[in-house]
Amino acid sequence: MASSDRAVTATGLVKRFGDREVVRGLDLTVPRGTIYGVLGPNGAGKTTTLRMLLGIIEPDGGERTLLNCPHPRDASDRVGYLPEERGLYPAMKAREAIAFMGALRGLSWRAGRARAATLLEAAGLGHAVDTKIRKLSKGMAQLVQLLGSVVHQPDLLVLDEPFSGLDPVNQERLEALIVGERDRGATVLFSTHVMAHAERLCDRLAIIAGGRRRFEGTVDEARATLPQRVHYTARDTAAELSGLLPSDAAREGDGWRFELPDDGIEALVARLLAAGHGIAGLSIERPRLHEAFVRIVGPEHAAEQPR
Repeated sequence: MASSDRAVTATGLVKRFGDREVVRGLDLTVPRGTIYGVLGPNGAGKTTTLRMLLGIIEPDGGERTLLNCPHPRDASDRVGYLPEERGLYPAMKAREAIAFMGALRGLSWRAGRARAATLLEAAGLGHAVDTKIRKLSKGMAQLVQLLGSVVHQPDLLVLDEPFSGLDPVNQERLEALIVGERDRGATVLFSTHVMAHAERLCDRLAIIAGGRRRFEGTVDEARATLPQRVHYTARDTAAELSGLLPSDAAREGDGWRFELPDDGIEALVARLLAAGHGIAGLSIERPRLHEAFVRIVGPEHAAEQPR
């Protein structure tokens, strides 16, 4: 991949706090125009990694490039950032808070206020344009801060645990905004410890645990680290089928569950039909991203991982 096609590149990033090595030789490549997730349990090093990429803290080893700038702060006006620790001036009105955040990135106050009103309306918060931050719910205030991070139309949007504390309605609004930013042409890099958001949103993702990258690729490639599973139910649910089914087949309710054979399902179905057992139910299930995560990082880290 050419450097012009990369929004973020990191090679061998290392960060220590005292005697503790939090990030251990991490590599990361985020293609431009994609939604890229950094997944891992709490304490995996996600926030530290994002802060090093943005130049908020300096790495103890390795290199990183942000929008082709070897010094990340040189690209700060082209970046939108939502930190894990939220914070807005409570006496500010929603529109002014968004415009203020845009002004910090070089956007004029007039343009910021106009864009803020448009963004609030599009996010379903048009009624809150002149509402002070202190009077907004936690979820609404969080969305206002997110809108403040995109008001200057950044080339790169970095979101640290953006879904934390949001109710389902505001989670849907946030997902729509993330997709909209990608469709506008921006690159979106976000961290999360909740698999469902990554499964729905990510074009590519990295899974990290213990400060190391354990996987990089698409959601489908992560799922492909585990075999697909088959659930089969014969017409005669009491029939003994263990001689016909794969060796790993196990009873589950009235049916059987087993891994999809390497040669597919067709030959197995033919044998079952020829033996007269028929098909009352047959499904092939892809592994969930959570299951792939457990396989990739191991049980010692997966135990810390919410679903």
